[in-house]
Amino acid sequence: MDPLRSLSPHLRPILFFFLLLLLIHGARSFYLPGVAPEDFQKGDELKVKVNKLTSIKTQLPYSYYSLPYCKPGKIVDSAENLGEVLRGDRIENSPYTFKMREPQMCNVVCQIKLNEKQAKDLKEKIKDEYRVNMILDNLPLVVPVHRQDQESRPIYQLGFHVGLKGQYSGSKEEKYFVHNHLAFTVKYHRDLQTELARIVGFEVKPFSIKHEYEGKWSDNTRLTSCDPHSKHTVVNSNTPQEVEANTEIIFTYDVEFQESDVKWASRWDTYLLMSDDQIHWFSIVNSLMIVLFLSGMVAMIMLRTLYRDISKYNELETQEEAQEETGWKLVHGDVFRAPSSSDLLCVYVGTGVQFFGMIVVTMIFALLGFLSPSNRGGLMTAMLLLWVFMGLFGGYSSARLYKMFKGTEWKRIALRTSLLFPAVAFGIFFVLNALIWGEKSSGAVPFGTMFALVFLWFGISVPLVFVGSYVGFKKPAIEDPVKTNKIPRQIPEQAWYMNPAFSVLIGGILPFGAVFIELFFILTSIWLNQFYYIFGFLFLVFIILLITCAEITIVLCYFQLCSEDYLWWWRSYLTSGSSALYLFLYATFYFFTKLEITKFVSGVLYFGYMLIVSYAFFVVTGTIGFYACFWFTRLIYSSVKID
Repeated sequence: MDPLRSLSPHLRPILFFFLLLLLIHGARSFYLPGVAPEDFQKGDELKVKVNKLTSIKTQLPYSYYSLPYCKPGKIVDSAENLGEVLRGDRIENSPYTFKMREPQMCNVVCQIKLNEKQAKDLKEKIKDEYRVNMILDNLPLVVPVHRQDQESRPIYQLGFHVGLKGQYSGSKEEKYFVHNHLAFTVKYHRDLQTELARIVGFEVKPFSIKHEYEGKWSDNTRLTSCDPHSKHTVVNSNTPQEVEANTEIIFTYDVEFQESDVKWASRWDTYLLMSDDQIHWFSIVNSLMIVLFLSGMVAMIMLRTLYRDISKYNELETQEEAQEETGWKLVHGDVFRAPSSSDLLCVYVGTGVQFFGMIVVTMIFALLGFLSPSNRGGLMTAMLLLWVFMGLFGGYSSARLYKMFKGTEWKRIALRTSLLFPAVAFGIFFVLNALIWGEKSSGAVPFGTMFALVFLWFGISVPLVFVGSYVGFKKPAIEDPVKTNKIPRQIPEQAWYMNPAFSVLIGGILPFGAVFIELFFILTSIWLNQFYYIFGFLFLVFIILLITCAEITIVLCYFQLCSEDYLWWWRSYLTSGSSALYLFLYATFYFFTKLEITKFVSGVLYFGYMLIVSYAFFVVTGTIGFYACFWFTRLIYSSVKID
């Protein structure tokens, strides 16, 4: 007997999900930080890789070899995962090679004579404060910056600046100087028994120096400005190397090896040193205050008002008393009437469930350490794959709701659920990608990767949404706790504070207030090229956001029903979903106060990506609010005896 046939039809999609995961990671096992160290003997070759050039001013990454740097005999691309490609990472080999625990001094890499275009490119990158990123044994290169005001550990900045701007003494003309001498420090932890060593740190101090030599240049020329034989090393940039057309630049480097007490498993701790954990705790305490306030209001409604109302309504005996009813029970015959544009609501709820599932599973993976910064691109790859597979639950949710609204064309709802959000996001992404192509940036997604994204969408996500919708539609329809009248009840005139637009905008303030401090750190990590790794804090904040969205929607939904307004379906979605508007406004505020972006294309990129993020936030928070209100209305109306 075929074991697959014996499986329940509902379990087959889940089995397919795991088989596909195995196929994706079959060729390349999932990297779990702290499990795969590499040991080096003295004299073993260490190969430095180069990554993209980055700038917080332009947000446009460029390939390392887009600048006139020394090249190896053959440039070889490292295999990059989907997340790395989307981030703009371009990891390649370099001419920088070291010997383990063998210091080197004044190693000449190459000599280059700049032409007009190369000089112009270098000047532009120096002006835009681009940084060079390198990697050794999966550790990024950092520049230690010592703080003068306190004797604490240094701050580590990712990568070193391409160069610097300055003026010669007695001159006001601004000149550009390139960092052409790199003083590397490789920190290692040695096993005293085996004498094997593991790399635990990779630092650099960049210098700009106009190298000098005697006679004509050849491969054997000895520099007079940096000579290991006479112990003459580069210690400052007092005679910097100017960038001008037809000038000669000689690239050199030193390597120093330092033994360290830091063990391999803890080598990322120095990179991820958190000096502001008090701010995160303040953020959580602040958010908890909001949650406690809302919980108190919900408890008061549920335990006092509702209990009293339900007891009173259930004691009504005569028709005359029933006619004197006021408040939320009056609309029991209309409260479960299908809303206008119910199909669209089903689509948005299904999309929200898809996002919610992706976020929860991603958080769990991150908390378990699968998505640490050492696994470059892992977070984005995981989110994309999980989004695709969560289409199963998205389709199921939209179809269940659609059937409750007496819908019959489940395939149409499945198609709209699988296309609506991805089409909007992909459309914006395509336009932004075209702009990045125009700037010749390495951040532009290649055609092959674009095809892979389309395949994930149409080849896996869309079919899974259809499978979920099919299963959801086959389930019995959700029964309403009370019957719906044939003729809609007229809604009385509402007070100004119950105006839909006003109450929706008010409803979004508290969910946003619960997360905005953590949002600052997330924006900083994305746009200021810093690590974000405090997923424990983020998970707590997400739980608080979930509770806040649910509670504020329940409170406002109750007030709305008490005002005899039964049009709660869309309003419950928009109430908590409106927090996305505040998120976008905060992102705008952040752009003008914290970022130094000057290029038009970079500004369009920022607002384009933040628009996608805000749209996703709207879908998630709206769905949380909708389901909270859905549960609440079913609970209160099922508790009342209706004649």
